[in-house]
Amino acid sequence: MSPISSYEELKDAISRAYPALPAQLQRIARFALERPNELALGTVAVVAEAAQVQPSSLIRFSNALGFNGFSQMQQVFRGHLVERSGSYRERISRQRRQGEGAAGGFLNQYVAEAVAELGHLEDSVRAADVNTAVQLLCAARRVHVFAQRRAFPVACYLAYALSQLELKAYLLEGMGGMLRESLRNIASDELLMVTSFHSYSREVVDAAESAQKQGIPVIAITDSPLSPLKRSATVCFELGLSSDQAFRSLVAPLCLAQAIVVTTGHRLAEAAAHPKRPRARTGPRPRHLNGDAA
Repeated sequence: MSPISSYEELKDAISRAYPALPAQLQRIARFALERPNELALGTVAVVAEAAQVQPSSLIRFSNALGFNGFSQMQQVFRGHLVERSGSYRERISRQRRQGEGAAGGFLNQYVAEAVAELGHLEDSVRAADVNTAVQLLCAARRVHVFAQRRAFPVACYLAYALSQLELKAYLLEGMGGMLRESLRNIASDELLMVTSFHSYSREVVDAAESAQKQGIPVIAITDSPLSPLKRSATVCFELGLSSDQAFRSLVAPLCLAQAIVVTTGHRLAEAAAHPKRPRARTGPRPRHLNGDAA
């Protein structure tokens, strides 16, 4: 019997096993984390067709994770689905998806996908991780934000919004080929925020690895536990975004970014309203306070 009994444990197991898996099994791993509900409900044949692999590969994947077979692994995914089945957002999302061909066309489709994405975001992000990220932001002397390609708007928003909180926030752009020099100048009491999604920007992954080696805290916003950013991050937000859509949404990462910024603003306001008292003196009292002559 597999020791894995919860969906969170299964996600961690897949993430650890992923680098050593063959290409076919890596495809299944991505499918399992991006579309867990489909894996929970489908037969071996249906899931294999959706993941574009052979049915036997699903058995091999289950065995690689310590399960006796596909059905045993599927029970973990079904348990996760049952926990979330009462969500009105999921029900609304399914209803809207069924009306994709109705008036509104692509707008209806993208709105429905955004609603489902936001519902999944709420399940994927832990309050403890948000609190840790906010603590790091409040403590950092400077905050550097870096992203490329599709994730670049998220970095732009973070740099702008954090600067509005009067934090020293800077957007790293690498203009003139100076990215490496900019990264080298980040000090250990500063912070790097990175964002990247599948297929991951090599420059962003390298920047996170470089910062981690220098002892610089890294906050990462990414799409999956399989993201290469995870191994370098002090705090990693894995949003469970699908990588097989032709046009992938930024609704979830921007919503998370806004939540982090607003929470940071509240934390800074609380600190300003209730400043820490100076520590009591521990050395000898001045002579004139001991009753001695000045």
